[in-house]
Amino acid sequence: MTDGLMLTMCGSVFDADFRAFINLRMQDRYYIRRKTKMARRGGMPGGMPGNMNNLMKQAQRMQRQMEESQKELEEKEYEASVGGGAVKVKMSGKRELLSVELSEEVVDPDDIEMLQDLIVAAVNEVGSQIDADNRQSMSALTGGLDLGGFPF
Repeated sequence: MTDGLMLTMCGSVFDADFRAFINLRMQDRYYIRRKTKMARRGGMPGGMPGNMNNLMKQAQRMQRQMEESQKELEEKEYEASVGGGAVKVKMSGKRELLSVELSEEVVDPDDIEMLQDLIVAAVNEVGSQIDADNRQSMSALTGGLDLGGFPF
């Protein structure tokens, strides 16, 4: 008999170490086949759906769409008026103030504070229009998924 190897008359009985080695090899082959089959189907071990390359392509496509949408929003102009049309404000999607129009009846040198309040209200109204438009366009891209505080 040789070291660590026992053979019977027909040569079919191996020692315990060799059997353990064979069992490990069989398990490895099973797991490799399983992972390969799951990767072909598009699934990842651990239950993660989709192929990683497809997931990256989706993320890149979504990023491109968001950039395009953001560019379109920046090119838009928004307008708001307060005080019955006494103060009109135009602002770009980049939040740059483009113009402020004041009617003559609102310009009273004795009541400057009212004019200041109207201008602030008009600028805030335009800002809220821009925010609402941004939320609506991002919601359309993300399918209503709340991205939790991203500044879109």
